[in-house]
Amino acid sequence: MSLRQPIRRDVAAEITDLIIRKIEEGVPPWSRPWRSSGAGGRPLRHCGTPYQGINVLYLWALGDALGYRSHYWMTYRQAESLGGHVRKGESGAVSVYYSSFKKREENPETGKEVERSIRFLRHYIVFNADQVDGLPAYFYPSTEPEQPLIPSERQAAIDAFFASIPADVRHGGNQAYFTPTFDHIQLPNRTSFRSMDLYASTRCHETVHWSGHASRLARTFGKRFGDKAYAFEELVAEIGAGLCCADLGLPNVLHDSHASYVGHWLGILRGDKTAIIHAAAKAEQAFAYLKSFGAADDKDSADDDDTPVPLPALAA
Repeated sequence: MSLRQPIRRDVAAEITDLIIRKIEEGVPPWSRPWRSSGAGGRPLRHCGTPYQGINVLYLWALGDALGYRSHYWMTYRQAESLGGHVRKGESGAVSVYYSSFKKREENPETGKEVERSIRFLRHYIVFNADQVDGLPAYFYPSTEPEQPLIPSERQAAIDAFFASIPADVRHGGNQAYFTPTFDHIQLPNRTSFRSMDLYASTRCHETVHWSGHASRLARTFGKRFGDKAYAFEELVAEIGAGLCCADLGLPNVLHDSHASYVGHWLGILRGDKTAIIHAAAKAEQAFAYLKSFGAADDKDSADDDDTPVPLPALAA
């Protein structure tokens, strides 16, 4: 009698299907969950470490779809180690990562044996803290209504973030875009925006585009996605802007000028179940690149002088 083989999950397809559903509902996971749920920012592991890459989008989307308010996720054993227990009947979510193995094979042209590294997607199961009873209180968001952030309290962080990035930003006209030919960001005047928060979120989007210039991260997708290359770059910029906005506590709305790409995104995601994983990884890389400018400035300030220095004004 042969043993029944376990059913293999197509994790990439599961993730892609959920992202497609949220886009079709008009709530891309990089735009809404940290504003509509009781806890802001990125999804966190049980130890407080933020998730990265596609796990951010997937857990945001899943938490939003199922109404979870906590942003902590953990395995069954991790919940037990913290004194909690997953409620009976609860279903877990997948958390993915890449693993690899070495394979030796013969080069058909030279006949020599070569070693090749093969990457593959693996996953494990995690539960939201809302599915777990008995955890320490800090895993659960407060039931008290959150006080709205006052823009001026957020402005210092926004100013510091943009001031450290050496992008050429120009103001005027009625369009927002990045031109790789002349390597500058063009934005309408600040007074054209309904709020400084919306100005900052738009600038986040265009600054992610700036990061992909040939002289910086050199993002090109033409060979893989053909004539949909620019639509894919827009997807990376939207996700990257979502990460920036979440870090700064800003709203991130899908601007009219970017909404026209939604149909292209759905086509890309339906045609390639790994596309969203690739886009999330590129967006994460762009976000880390932009954040690195601020980290470098902090280190220079610490090396030069211990005297507090006022934060610079928003770069013109």
